[in-house]
Amino acid sequence: MIARKQHVLVTGGAGYIGSLLVARLLQEKYVVTLFDSFFFGKKTIRTLKNKARIIQGDIRNPPKNLFRDVDVVIHLAALSNDPTAEFNPKANAEINTAGAEILARLAKQSGVKRFIFASSCSIYDLGLKASTSVKNESSFVQPRNPYSESKYLAERMLLRLASSSFSPIILRKGTVFGYSPRMRYDLIVNTMVRDAISVKKLHIFSKGKQWRPLVAIEDVVEAYVLAIKKPRKQLHKKIINIALGNYRVEEVAKEVQKVFKDSFHTQIQLVYEQPKKRDRTYRVSTVRAKRLLGFKAKHTLSESIQSMATIVLHNKALQQFNNPFFYNIETMKPILKRMKLLSV
Repeated sequence: MIARKQHVLVTGGAGYIGSLLVARLLQEKYVVTLFDSFFFGKKTIRTLKNKARIIQGDIRNPPKNLFRDVDVVIHLAALSNDPTAEFNPKANAEINTAGAEILARLAKQSGVKRFIFASSCSIYDLGLKASTSVKNESSFVQPRNPYSESKYLAERMLLRLASSSFSPIILRKGTVFGYSPRMRYDLIVNTMVRDAISVKKLHIFSKGKQWRPLVAIEDVVEAYVLAIKKPRKQLHKKIINIALGNYRVEEVAKEVQKVFKDSFHTQIQLVYEQPKKRDRTYRVSTVRAKRLLGFKAKHTLSESIQSMATIVLHNKALQQFNNPFFYNIETMKPILKRMKLLSV
């Protein structure tokens, strides 16, 4: 008897990570349901029609049939960066924390066994004046801004929901970089590639000494696939950091500068600016990811910079750097202004 292939529900499946993840899951022959609000449109999923079950909706009020025959939920949908969260902290809390709880409780009631949650290593940030020692999943955390706090509170909620038949798995990702059909230029490496192409200058604050854990989008997709494939008991209630490594901001800028000089024969100027009033710095350990998931990032920073830059340079649409589509905050501002909020 042939075993039924697992049915995976991906929320935010048309987003920056979700659009690549859904395509990969379909390649792996999983049954896939894609759930998204489509605030950024449906262009990113044109090739997925008739391959995945596609449902449009709001995670705060999901349709009753959303979890039908679903084995695994990968919950990516969120207000997904600091500027967006700070623009409307109430909406951020409602979507990122309360929305995650609504979704998780319904998933558990519907018999979903595995709930994989997209969290963030920004939870570890304690500010420029704090220690930048390498943090693991058991380290003390005290989120400093609405976005990281909303993710941390959602993590706590999920762990409380855990049972013998419901396994939350939390992936705390470093800052993601690389090309996606739902391209973003509001992530540090992607921003630098944009600026290298558009103005041939990279602006560096606080002398570029801030630490960031970084990870290529292709490796993030691989981490989610591994979180489906590994035995559920092995990952039950586990928090796992996902990153390629820890890089100083200046180091990233110099890598972009080198790639553009060597591969595109373009000189990029580094411009050092005064420190920002608020900036982030944190480093993380990936020992648990290797041990529990067998995860090891394969895509290097320089390779991804070159690949991303090549794609952008050969696509005029991707060079419309002022297009709100490429920035979460610019697209979401008018939506958040008219969004009806619940009490949280």
